[in-house]
Amino acid sequence: MQHVVCSYSRCLSLIRSFLTIAGWINEHGPLITVRSGLGKVVIIGRYKAAMDIMENQGGTLADRPRMIAAGELFNGGLSIAYTPFGDRFRRMRRALHTHFQPKAAEAYQPLQASNVKNLIFDILDDPYSFQNHVTSYAATVITKVTYGSTAPTSATDPQVIEMRQLRKIIDGALRPDAFYLVDSIPWLKHIPWYGRELKRGFKRSKRLNIGQLNRVKEQMESDVDIGPSFVKYMLENGDHHGLTEDETAFLGGSLFRAGSNTTTSVICTVLMAAACFPDEQVKVQAELDAVIGRHRAPTFADQQSLTRLHAFISEAVRWRPVAPNGFPHRTTKDVIWENHCIPAGTTVFGNHWAICRDPDVFPEPEAFKPQRWIDNQGLLRDDLTNFLYGFGRRVCPGQHVANRTVFISAVLILWAFQLTLNPTQPLDDTGFMNSEKAHRPLTYRPCTIEFKARIPETSSGG
Repeated sequence: MQHVVCSYSRCLSLIRSFLTIAGWINEHGPLITVRSGLGKVVIIGRYKAAMDIMENQGGTLADRPRMIAAGELFNGGLSIAYTPFGDRFRRMRRALHTHFQPKAAEAYQPLQASNVKNLIFDILDDPYSFQNHVTSYAATVITKVTYGSTAPTSATDPQVIEMRQLRKIIDGALRPDAFYLVDSIPWLKHIPWYGRELKRGFKRSKRLNIGQLNRVKEQMESDVDIGPSFVKYMLENGDHHGLTEDETAFLGGSLFRAGSNTTTSVICTVLMAAACFPDEQVKVQAELDAVIGRHRAPTFADQQSLTRLHAFISEAVRWRPVAPNGFPHRTTKDVIWENHCIPAGTTVFGNHWAICRDPDVFPEPEAFKPQRWIDNQGLLRDDLTNFLYGFGRRVCPGQHVANRTVFISAVLILWAFQLTLNPTQPLDDTGFMNSEKAHRPLTYRPCTIEFKARIPETSSGG
């Protein structure tokens, strides 16, 4: 395993740091080590290594390295994203997986189908602001999935304003290149004046998360029909899963933040890919016209018949992965892979950008080829995995709901509109990646897309 003389945290502070890391992988091999503070980090950058280590030995890498600033000061040890592998993590994960298993996720399809219509109308009214419309749509869906159909979603609602403000604080405080001395000197967390901003953020987050949970509880006690929701399920079954009220409240908050951010990025990436690669967009729309036609709108019932669309979405998130540098895992025992040994206690990243450009698995990796996801029988390949939602036991448990949110928005938009890039405006085709958002203002526009309606006008006369 080749050691690269560089600080990993310093590398992450660079714009498009994933390109630098991918360069190291190309030069030194599928596994490399880099310095991180007083320790070392292993980066996995090839598909087979990721599958063998991160997936097949996923139990050994289910832990997280200790993140005092993000996990303890900012989240009070209550966020599943930063929770170490152990009893609390297992209880949280079991609750999420039980509620969001594929069959259970179907319960949210009517909600997703209803809200996506507003997205289409918003794009018709103001196509220039499509990014804001997608953000609003994704946030609305995940809010209702988490807290119920009566959850406030209006941009002017005080709770929504508070949620968005808190998300901005979290995104800023927990950006990948953020450095906190306490992560190197743990005893600093016990000093009252240290990390005041992080501690204030935790208090705000707790107040908001508990407030949302109490609102659902009050509605249930008043027999208000709020439809299915994760928090409602937990209040009804919390004793079964052994979670405290605080753990349940923060689990809901984590679900909202992860769901809204990732889903927004994926949908925007799919739309950008359609505009950037018009020939592939035409192929998807030909499939939509053949399967659905022009005189009815697509529905979830069409999902299994749209191989080309699914391949297009998979290729879009391979081409521009949402989290290119991945998330930290920690080995709980030695991991042996080929002639390499990753010692117990090592922080390990699966670098999505490099993995998605493994030339042995994805020939011509810089080319946009949805066909690579389709086999010779015209079916989606079952031997090719997309790591969009993470690895092993840390895979996102909400992926089945998220996939449906992405599908119904992508199919309706591509059925309803022809997408083209505005050639007079700049294009940043990495701008929707989460790592790049951290370096840019909230108002940043990676691309400008023009939407031309494909829906036929109703003819009049005889």
